[in-house]
Amino acid sequence: MEVQRNFFIFAFLFFSFLIWQAWQKESFFKSKKSEQTNHIFHGIDIQENKKQIFIKNNVLSLVINMYGGDIEKASLLLYKDKLHSPKPFKLLDTAPDFIYQAQSGLIGKNGPDNSTNASRPLYFSDKNIFELKNNQTELRVPITWVSHEGVIYKKTFILKLNQYDVDIEYDVYNATQNILEMNMFGQIKQTINIPKTRTIDHHNFALQTFRGAAYSSINNKYEKYKFDKISNNQNLHVITENGWIAMLQQYFAVAWIPQNLGKNILYTSYLDNDIAVIGYKSSRIQVLPHSRSIIKSKLWIGPEKQQEMKAIAPYLDLTVDYGWLWFLSQPLFKLLTILYNILGNWGFAIVFITFIMKGITYPLIKYQYISISKMRILQPKIKEIRETYSYDKQRLSKEIINLYKKEKINPLGGFLPILIQMPIFLSLYYMLIGSVELRHAPFILWIHDLSSQDPYYILPIIMGITMFFIQKTSSNNHINDSIQKNIMNCMPIIFTVFFLWFPSGLVLYYIISNLVTIIQQKFFLSYLDVSNTDDGKKPINR
Repeated sequence: MEVQRNFFIFAFLFFSFLIWQAWQKESFFKSKKSEQTNHIFHGIDIQENKKQIFIKNNVLSLVINMYGGDIEKASLLLYKDKLHSPKPFKLLDTAPDFIYQAQSGLIGKNGPDNSTNASRPLYFSDKNIFELKNNQTELRVPITWVSHEGVIYKKTFILKLNQYDVDIEYDVYNATQNILEMNMFGQIKQTINIPKTRTIDHHNFALQTFRGAAYSSINNKYEKYKFDKISNNQNLHVITENGWIAMLQQYFAVAWIPQNLGKNILYTSYLDNDIAVIGYKSSRIQVLPHSRSIIKSKLWIGPEKQQEMKAIAPYLDLTVDYGWLWFLSQPLFKLLTILYNILGNWGFAIVFITFIMKGITYPLIKYQYISISKMRILQPKIKEIRETYSYDKQRLSKEIINLYKKEKINPLGGFLPILIQMPIFLSLYYMLIGSVELRHAPFILWIHDLSSQDPYYILPIIMGITMFFIQKTSSNNHINDSIQKNIMNCMPIIFTVFFLWFPSGLVLYYIISNLVTIIQQKFFLSYLDVSNTDDGKKPINR
């Protein structure tokens, strides 16, 4: 089967390129260790030597630095740091070797966070631990700073039950005789190179999800902004109404969504200590004498859950990184979610989506086998033409094309289903490594995380066995050249090695797909009866 042999060679080269690409990636790390923790508040270290407050609802645990009121640490209580770990996943952090913070404040002529001030304002609070109670749906945490002129700045953090969005509200009371002018800003800063002491969700294979900055504006609904651009001082400067800015990584995101009227400036900057910054600055806000003004913004700190993010801000759900095949991965994920809601297990949902995809591609598979069987029958004639016109390549090509036209055969007919299946395969890969719902999702027995590799490599071995059977019942029996036959015999082993590091959910999909292919092969070969008849040319029609 010439087409299938070419496909395996193409796929081998493709996966080899991906492995080479992975080896070529450079990683720069720092090795300092964070120290001095006294006790723990819901997965976050409390450092007694800092002025901090601690806020918690049922899904988030935050540490606020009272200098400026920045969020310096954030843990996601429903997500584990690692599989079977008792610790929650820490998304934001402030340590000697790594910084990931969500900052906000008021700048401009009368802003307390103005860069001309010696330091950030030191807010105060009546207590330092705030927790959403069982009978509450909303938790409001106010912190206050009063300027020398008597202007009262009250910054309130608002957390809601079961929600990852945090409302930041400034209540400014102008007790002076002058008009106050200020702008609100929100920014996210993060150390670009992850140190060795820190782990982050990632995959060993070359097709990795995006880690970096992103933004949305009136002209670009979603645009990634790589750390490389920021570190090379190719800074973003976009003026837009509404919009948002974000820092992204696999499965999780932090995003500022301005709530003010007027235009915002979206920007990036690079700090000398290897820190990338993306932020926004609001239009000018005026507070009249002896009056007050409410200034708001919203911050998302959490998993990339598409429906919830879409409800928070337009296009925020696009931060789920499905790569360049997002237009296939998104509908596949929606279908997978429907199956999960019915079956209650992501693994069984993958099994059923495999059956559905094989059913959709059935007409193409049937066409493939018919084309392949016809091509086999024509091999004696093609061989005769090659021998007859071996001296004239142009005449040789013309005679073979005429033969195809006469027999009404498309020589690419056997390759079309393969071209369709490859994007489906890759889109499933992106979906498995990009959908937080599949992070640490169990299947059965030893498979406790469908988004990561099989810890015992059992599924890849089973996949290799199914591939071996496909080989035995297809092209391998019709290859006369011993070298080509040995290469084809090695293909299942080579692919098994490649699949050792693939997400177990993807390997499961491929196993089920191979099993269906084996059944289809048996059925079509029996139906078409491609074995030679007495004249060696015509198939037996049944």
